[in-house]
Amino acid sequence: MSVRVRFAPSPTGSLHIGGARTALFNYLFARSQGGKFILRLEDTDFERHQEEAEANILESLRWLGLEWDEGPDRGGPYGPYRQSERLELYQQEARRLLEAGLAYPCYCTPEELAAERERMRREGKVPRYSGRCRNLSPEERAELEAKGIRPALRLKVPAEGQIVVSDLIRGEVVFDCSTLDDFIIMKSSGVPTYNFACVVDDAHMKISHVIRAEEHLSNTPKQLLVYRALGYEPPAFAHVPMILAPDRSKLSKRHGATGVEEFRAQGFVPEALLNYLALLGWSPGDEQEIFSKDELIARFSLEAVSKHAAIYDIQKLTWFNSQYLNLLPLERLYELALPFFRQAGLGEEIERAERDYVLQVLATVRSRARTLVELVDMSSYFFRDDFAYDPKGVDKFFRRPGVAELLKEGKEALSRISSFDEASIEAAYRRLIEEKGIKGGDLIHPTRLALTGRTVGPGLFEIMALLGKERCLARLERAAQWIEENI
Repeated sequence: MSVRVRFAPSPTGSLHIGGARTALFNYLFARSQGGKFILRLEDTDFERHQEEAEANILESLRWLGLEWDEGPDRGGPYGPYRQSERLELYQQEARRLLEAGLAYPCYCTPEELAAERERMRREGKVPRYSGRCRNLSPEERAELEAKGIRPALRLKVPAEGQIVVSDLIRGEVVFDCSTLDDFIIMKSSGVPTYNFACVVDDAHMKISHVIRAEEHLSNTPKQLLVYRALGYEPPAFAHVPMILAPDRSKLSKRHGATGVEEFRAQGFVPEALLNYLALLGWSPGDEQEIFSKDELIARFSLEAVSKHAAIYDIQKLTWFNSQYLNLLPLERLYELALPFFRQAGLGEEIERAERDYVLQVLATVRSRARTLVELVDMSSYFFRDDFAYDPKGVDKFFRRPGVAELLKEGKEALSRISSFDEASIEAAYRRLIEEKGIKGGDLIHPTRLALTGRTVGPGLFEIMALLGKERCLARLERAAQWIEENI
């Protein structure tokens, strides 16, 4: 049997990390089995549907590198891939059930159903549909329709027996039919419910495995009843564990970023987010933590997915991101960092600079950065001369007596160097320190502040060699003048 899996988000908001992790597990399973990964948009919630959400979901998946084989933008043999374009198919399948006597029209109004549920609650019963429209006579139905009531369509559910869900992650999960009611499969508006449309689509798209979030497990017995009624072979099911917040509550906005686009805006790289998400609920079985996408595909299996909830940890994700900032090829890092340089107002400077210079800057600062936002901030003084001096650094290093003169002497020592490389710069500074009989920090710390506006960063002599002689001399002169005028 050829493996065909699908990721089927509802375009009512941005792509949540839980959804992204589900998409990733589907993608990894498909690729590891030589199968197909299908994208389907479940967009029949017309009130909550957002055009921009649809575009956001597709863009987020592309950014993560989860390319699909069939989908709304690519087509495929089982399209269309938007549920809103498949309404005729759902109505056709619903008519089939109605004609076979496996479903029936329900004329109950929302108010009547609410009153019925309330009465059951008061009687201490589980609120469920009573089946009052199940045995209406043709005359009673005609009378109700003459009043202009448009019926919904309900599936006839057996009153007794059990439904067994054979889950590839959880094993056998048993549901009692007595806990289910005759649920609606088509609304009175002619729009299918989730549990009906989902089954029709999965059957017609020949989906072999449904890999989805644990919260859908309770939908599975209803869907199995729909499969049985329609006469379709159900797929294999695998319900992946929830992602919980550190306090084991449901992950929400109060825990920080939860959407893929938010992580992207905060300077996380897709390779890091993908790697981190793969390990939320899946274990490779050894101590390895850093995986390329190809390695994940080679190692992934549903058998290694946990039954237990995964705990979201922003610190661990940030650690992964810092690792990838150092692991990624410099050209890839440049490509990812460029939008952040533009956002920081450095776009023109970056485009004017030689590409090799920008790559050297990134190589110099990346070991200290945790996000692309930090990477750009730490790089800014390599491209801009009009930076401010850190106030704490000013108090600590620029207010010392004679520091302006010392910076001028440093400038003079550097001006005499013919080859402006790290070794020559350090040798010139060490000579000056020795001649002056001062501690190394007395010259090095104010020089760093003068050249970068900061008190911390990469090695000073590495910075100086990269900035170049002309820039270093100009910045030392600027700092000395600033001290004389402001302190």
